[in-house]
Amino acid sequence: MGENLRDIPEFIERELGESLHARTDALGTFKELGAPDLCHIIKVNVKPNVKETSSYHYVSGIDASSSASLAAYLNSLTYAIDESNAWFSKGVQWRIRSGVYCCYNAFSRVDVRVEVKIPGGVESYAVNVRGERQEATAAIWQETFITAMLRSILYSDDANYRIPGFRKLDPIPDVDAEKRFFEAAEQLFFKGWLLGSNPEIQVPTIVNNHLTAAIMKYCQESFRYDLAARFFERLFKREAEVASLLAQAYIGSDEELKAINVLYEALKQFPQSYALLHVQADFLRGKGKLEMALRLAKQAVNCAPSEFVTWAKLTEVYIDLGDYESTDLALLRLPAPSLRGTYASAYNLLTRLVSKIGWDELLRCRSLVFVMEEEYRMQKEAEESIRKGSHARAMSRDETVPEEVPARDQLLSPNGTPIPIIKISTESEREREREQEEAEEEARAKAVEVAAEKTVDENADQSMEDIKLDDLSLSDKQDETDSTQAKTEEDNETSQEHEHVPINGKQIEKPSIAAASDDEDNEDEEVELSFSFSNKRLCDRWLDNLFMVLYEDLRQYTIWRAEIQHFRSVQAPYRKSGTDWEIYGDLATRLHHREEAKDAYQRCVDQKFSAKALVRLLEIYADEGQLLKAMEVSIKLCVYQERWYQETVFPTAIAHNLNKLIQSEGLEKVQNTLIALNTSPAVYKLMSRYLTRAKTFEVPGSSVKSRIDT
Repeated sequence: MGENLRDIPEFIERELGESLHARTDALGTFKELGAPDLCHIIKVNVKPNVKETSSYHYVSGIDASSSASLAAYLNSLTYAIDESNAWFSKGVQWRIRSGVYCCYNAFSRVDVRVEVKIPGGVESYAVNVRGERQEATAAIWQETFITAMLRSILYSDDANYRIPGFRKLDPIPDVDAEKRFFEAAEQLFFKGWLLGSNPEIQVPTIVNNHLTAAIMKYCQESFRYDLAARFFERLFKREAEVASLLAQAYIGSDEELKAINVLYEALKQFPQSYALLHVQADFLRGKGKLEMALRLAKQAVNCAPSEFVTWAKLTEVYIDLGDYESTDLALLRLPAPSLRGTYASAYNLLTRLVSKIGWDELLRCRSLVFVMEEEYRMQKEAEESIRKGSHARAMSRDETVPEEVPARDQLLSPNGTPIPIIKISTESEREREREQEEAEEEARAKAVEVAAEKTVDENADQSMEDIKLDDLSLSDKQDETDSTQAKTEEDNETSQEHEHVPINGKQIEKPSIAAASDDEDNEDEEVELSFSFSNKRLCDRWLDNLFMVLYEDLRQYTIWRAEIQHFRSVQAPYRKSGTDWEIYGDLATRLHHREEAKDAYQRCVDQKFSAKALVRLLEIYADEGQLLKAMEVSIKLCVYQERWYQETVFPTAIAHNLNKLIQSEGLEKVQNTLIALNTSPAVYKLMSRYLTRAKTFEVPGSSVKSRIDT
């Protein structure tokens, strides 16, 4: 149709301006960096009595530093009106009468809008969350510019930020645009905490927020750490805490001595900064100094116990050290309110654990650290029996019946070992206690046995420690598992011999003989009985759910590998759909099985087109240095992105992995490989944008000088 835009996504409205009204109503719901830019236009026909139409689309990467730049984009749409292809008569003529460009300012929480009337004037203003208009000052325009740039950089390849009708343009097309971005970012750097941060960060700071994340991503994905170092050097003179970012830039630039000096000076001023401690810990991990890194990670946890990243870093160090029983303790302390975006990070830590030690060993560590449901129920049953016995003895005292004292080993610990009871009694009562001890012991043991049998019967659904993946594997390890569990129970019994028993809120050392008292007033003194899991912790429900998710992943992975081995043994082809292979590839990736994931993704793309599988293969090929295969995958992804209006060159997954190959192989070799593939001129033009940008911005490996330095 003649009124449509050419090469631009477009949604036709039923009523004029309904998208603008909906955006105004939703301003109060925008979080952190907010929604993408909205472009709304109204089109009219040159003939009279033809109804006006309106449409809108989303866009990112437009220079939002002034009203002139946004008005220029609206004017450019006038050249995109599609023309009729009728051969016998001239088509209906449409033109754009007016347009509105909306860009959200995450600093001031306002929506900056530019209205353009063609022909006519330009009007700019800001709309707050109450729908009220206010003046768009120079400060607001600067904030709007930075907010738009951050959305373009951080969400360029984010799968959660993909919506229909979204046109993505290159946010920094040239060196001048890069200079303007860093100048504006420097001026607003100390207000960056207002923008929020990644879900892993509980409290945004001046060094942990969306602004610093975008700057680091922009520099890291192009391997231009020198650019980040120059930027943070200027800010370090004003704020010493920026040293954590500056040190990362120095380490990336292979200037480790500078990084160490910067960290040393900054830690003297900010010894409680977990960001500085993390940089130092990562540096030591890279050098193999794991014990020193562990001390720093623990200190970071003490400085910020409510932050997820501090516990995650401590967990990573424990994994490096092979201390697998202490990682669950770190995961336990994750702050529940901020877990919305941290589930994936916590799950990744669990998969790293299981890839190193296996499912059975992970469950063993879990049972040593956390209170299991079955032993908790057994403990409650034993406690109930003791309370009933105490009530009966109280009734006996009222009837002047001699008090019956429970045996010392009638109280059971979580692992079934006896916990002695301290009874303050007179000399005359001890003889009576010894006479009743054997009968009491026998009765109590029987009661606990009945309670245990009852618990097993009621526990219809298997607890986590009973779930074994060996039933699905090709070999049976049940005997080995049973022996491991028996050894675990024996170790727990030994360790609990040195525990302290709480009495009336106080901790006293476990005695070997009950204390005696000559004071007859102590005959009626009662000692509160309580059960203690002092050597274990309660497991939060969210972590239990992650264990169940991990179990399902491992179960499916085990079935898959067992099927492949079976079909190979009988020399039969193993056939799955392309979608199945994509799911298996994602499964193997989550569980850190790189070769299996690579094979699954390759089988997937052999049967169907999958952008996700191609991106994963591109990452694998780039890491392995397979230049030819990486270029073939890049071409497919480049054409796919152009089809869906994603005109962004950088930062994208294609650009990052091509930069990685340019750094290792050199720009000339990458370019010659592209030429050797003999693509069409249109495809070659699309791919050349990535190589041209690498040369323009002097990505390492793009020049002869950088190759010599490398």
